[in-house]
Amino acid sequence: MKTQPVRSIRPLAPRAARWRAALAAGALAVVVAACGGGSGGSADSGPPPTQTEAARFLAQASFGANDAGLAALSQQSIAGWIADQYNRPQRLHRSYMDAETARLAGTASIGESTFYESWWQQAVAGDDQLRQRVAFALSQIFVVSFADSNVRGYPRGMASYYDTLGQHAFGNYRQLLEAVTLHPMMGMYLTMMRNQKEDAATGRVPDENYAREVMQLFSIGLHELNADGTLRRDASGEPIETYTHDDISGLAKVFTGWSWYAGPNLTDRTRTRFFGNSPHADRDWQPMQAYNRHAANTDFHSAGEKRFLGTVIPANSAPDPEGDLKIALDTLHSHPNTGPFFGKLLIQRLVTSNPSSGYVARVAAAFANNGSGVRGDMKAVISAILLDPEARTRDAGATGDGKLREPVIRLANFLRAFKATSQTGRYSGIGDTDDVATRLGQTPLRAPSVFNFFRPGYAPPNTTIATAGLVAPELQIAHEVSVAGYLNYMRSSWIPVSTTRDVRQDYSAEIALADDPAAVVERANLLLMSGQMTDALRAQIVAAVASRNYTGTNQTSIDNMRRDRVYIAVFLTMASPDYLTQK
Repeated sequence: MKTQPVRSIRPLAPRAARWRAALAAGALAVVVAACGGGSGGSADSGPPPTQTEAARFLAQASFGANDAGLAALSQQSIAGWIADQYNRPQRLHRSYMDAETARLAGTASIGESTFYESWWQQAVAGDDQLRQRVAFALSQIFVVSFADSNVRGYPRGMASYYDTLGQHAFGNYRQLLEAVTLHPMMGMYLTMMRNQKEDAATGRVPDENYAREVMQLFSIGLHELNADGTLRRDASGEPIETYTHDDISGLAKVFTGWSWYAGPNLTDRTRTRFFGNSPHADRDWQPMQAYNRHAANTDFHSAGEKRFLGTVIPANSAPDPEGDLKIALDTLHSHPNTGPFFGKLLIQRLVTSNPSSGYVARVAAAFANNGSGVRGDMKAVISAILLDPEARTRDAGATGDGKLREPVIRLANFLRAFKATSQTGRYSGIGDTDDVATRLGQTPLRAPSVFNFFRPGYAPPNTTIATAGLVAPELQIAHEVSVAGYLNYMRSSWIPVSTTRDVRQDYSAEIALADDPAAVVERANLLLMSGQMTDALRAQIVAAVASRNYTGTNQTSIDNMRRDRVYIAVFLTMASPDYLTQK
């Protein structure tokens, strides 16, 4: 990864300039207080955003703009909207899974598709849109995937894992990291569950899978970073590795002795349950437990010395899995890499693929101190990301500005923009959208590996992006087949309203404008592109819409013309390269 220069941006509005000055001075309490977190004084949050400013913000902080979202922002500042979102209650996907189990009453079983019903219901209709968008971002950092056969058979557990990400989205990174570590679905996915201590007699060593990934992907990354996310280098100019194999081996000993939830009593944690037999009814979602607290179960967690990342846990006469875990996670949480590494990942998922070093530094500073001396405050981090001048002010001429819209976000954007509702209330029929040739080529919680759908440092080879030292992560799943598949899927399955599909959109507001091609295109521009449609693209789409004409008096033909004009405006907008790029 190359160090990115700070890009120049267009002159800031006075309130944006004040945010930048406050951030540069380290006055993070101002930002946090404005969004309902931390402590300290008040902030000048400014007037409500314009319609286009609001739509652009909602493209970053939610699954997309709609009339309700724009109306809410017209009554308050962006900081006020964020504060309100922090106070919205969470709905549990696991509750939906349990309700569906009861509804089916033994006639059928819940499965992966049941989770997708709940996911789309919340993504499209949930009023806690910031939590929804951040949870989706976290699911691409702390990856667990239905694509893995070990977890696919536990749909309620997978729903609970996603709930865990949502629960801690506005909490603290340290608690998020612990909840992820001890969730049974993560335990199965990265093979920490039933991990046993070293045994010299048999040559057994602890499984190192989770120890490696918790460092590489979830916390500190592969190379040492400066506070602004740029690489630290040795005397020869080479990047400095963050950890060695010895660090992995030492940390792996910490993650031994943990297995299925067995119940509240220590005596429930028998060898039989450690190995997965005699299962507890709630073991698929309750946090894993340590199996070295009962006298009969002292042969799973390592009591030996553990060395990693400059930390030493001395050998113990009695195993202490909970104590060892606390030391290990505290070490990762306090590591200087964690703020810039994790902060940049969230910036990439929400705002831009190529944040400047200054942007990363400001977010890392919020991670280090929320203004009240608290490290890892997720509200402070999210607020810093979304309120930063580089998020709020677009430079149309900046190379590398913005990010490619992921396929799932495109569909969610469309469904929200055009008031999609479910006839059954279950949002059924969307399901697995993996097929790259006929659907989206992406499905929530179905990444092909722990490395997500795409790598954060991916740059398409032999392109101007790579030559400029920039990255475009989402382009790793964007190619001729996937783009054609997305367009065919939208055209055949979504943009015309289907009377047989459970989820149906409402174009009544757009049809009311259809006699004026420019007006209907401008509405698509606002809801889908945050008012950023270029003059050239607008002229092309307006001409295409106007070409669907009817001069007679037959009402059915007039209605068909209006409907078709809306379809043309929406499809051509969503097919355009300008829409595929979120700026």
